[in-house]
Amino acid sequence: VDDAFVSALADQGIETAFPIQALTLPVALSGADVIGQARTGTGKTLAFGLALLQRIDPSGPTPQALVIVPTRELCLQVSNDLTIGAARGLEIVSIYGGVGYDDQLAKLRGGAHIVVGTPGRLLDLKQRGDLDLSNVRELVLDEADEMLDMGFLPDVEQLISACPDDRHTMLFSATMPSEVVRLGRRYMNQPTFMRADQEEHETAPTVAQHFFQVHRMDKPRILARLLQAPERGGCFVFVRTKAMADRLVRDLDELGVTAVAVHGDLRQASREKNLQRFRDGKADVLVATEVAARGLDVDNVSHVVNYDCPDDEKMYLHRIGRTARAGQDGVAVTFAQFNEVERANLIRKALGLADEPIREVFSTSDELTDLFDLPSDTPWDRRGSKSLAPKSDLPVGKVRESDDKRSGTSKTGSSRASSSRAGSSQRAKQSAEDTSDTTSRTRTRSRDRAAPDTSDSAPTTERVRTRERTRTTASDDSTSGTRKASDRDGQSPGRARKRGSTARRQDQGGGGSNRNKGPRTASGNSGRKQQGGRDRQNGGRKDRREVSVDAARGTGQPRHARRVKVEHLP
Repeated sequence: VDDAFVSALADQGIETAFPIQALTLPVALSGADVIGQARTGTGKTLAFGLALLQRIDPSGPTPQALVIVPTRELCLQVSNDLTIGAARGLEIVSIYGGVGYDDQLAKLRGGAHIVVGTPGRLLDLKQRGDLDLSNVRELVLDEADEMLDMGFLPDVEQLISACPDDRHTMLFSATMPSEVVRLGRRYMNQPTFMRADQEEHETAPTVAQHFFQVHRMDKPRILARLLQAPERGGCFVFVRTKAMADRLVRDLDELGVTAVAVHGDLRQASREKNLQRFRDGKADVLVATEVAARGLDVDNVSHVVNYDCPDDEKMYLHRIGRTARAGQDGVAVTFAQFNEVERANLIRKALGLADEPIREVFSTSDELTDLFDLPSDTPWDRRGSKSLAPKSDLPVGKVRESDDKRSGTSKTGSSRASSSRAGSSQRAKQSAEDTSDTTSRTRTRSRDRAAPDTSDSAPTTERVRTRERTRTTASDDSTSGTRKASDRDGQSPGRARKRGSTARRQDQGGGGSNRNKGPRTASGNSGRKQQGGRDRQNGGRKDRREVSVDAARGTGQPRHARRVKVEHLP
């Protein structure tokens, strides 16, 4: 390795090579194609980075090296690790989506020797003619299995085809699916396979792994309880969906834990800002989807929590690889709901961890306190009595009112409570009032289902339910006045409304319905038969239209009404 790079690494505190670096560098520096496999967090970036930097000619045409990575965060991290190339005057540009083109194009046109980018943005610039790969001498595929899982292999193949055939190619991955092996055989020249670990599914020996069966509603509190561990560093929390990431951040905030989220729905600037806050220690927890499970190297991460159980052992390995990096200690905790226990057992069996059954714990379990040396007080005790209780689905302040159609009054929440306390005396008084007007209301009850009467001073919002549709109407002062005038004339309110509705329809030239007609005559019967025939031909649209007009005005009689229900809404 060049002495300039050795000095630059020594300034960063790196003086000893990891196994994958010791195996790869002699072969890669000679120009042979390499396929490297090693557990995540064991220095794969420098394994190909040092060989790439040393084989580039600073005075040659640009760009001379292309590094393809699956995610934006990994793109920025690899670019940062390769900055030691400045010791030889090498320029590096990061090409990824979610940000503008101007800065990236300016660096490309300025003569960047090394291009590190994600497949989508790289292919976009190539098709636009802004990225020329004809001078590429070094090609690196980092985290190739992740690009396979994300569906990037077709884009990667197009980028590989645009590079010269006499290039030097290196492929690195934590796992080696058959598709990745076929990709290497197709585009590499007699590659040498390097595997630093003896076992394919070996985890870091310094990681303490725990599996717990938990209840879904208790998971936020259990997580907050685990975060009380003494001498705890940063914590990665992996969830399945983007919505769950945002929700968990809010839940942890209610429990007094500072957390940030990183997922695909956030703008790139927000993702970088949240990640930097976590690196600086301003946030204790980083809640992320699989976007952060690959390649991210953050110092002082002591805990990794699989909030949602991983799909298989490969995903599990990549997730817990965020802790115990570079030989440090770490803790990995996996939550499994009752329907995920079988999947968790398969992961444990594949990794040789299925020695004892998964234990069921709760946020109040003494087992957590003893196992992780937690304090006796809990986060929700510190925050007072406020907890993550389920919210009600009903709007705040909504009270369902009961209808009193016979008395023509509606009860509010307070009056309903007072009438309930009144007891049998109030019901007896109401029964007496009902008996007094039974005779006058019996003839019109089946036809007149109008809304209950309201006071003149305060308009009441009523919901009238008909067979065809539901209309919200307001009984205004004019309706109330008409009803009072009809009561003074000795007529029932239903008959007065019926006559008013008939008169309005006759003035509009539309006629009236059979129920609202005047005295029956021969011509009247004939007219009604013809009108009824037209209504049946029109599918009853005319009647529904008339009912809707009257209902919207707060007057008239719904033809097909079954009941009138009054609801006072906030």
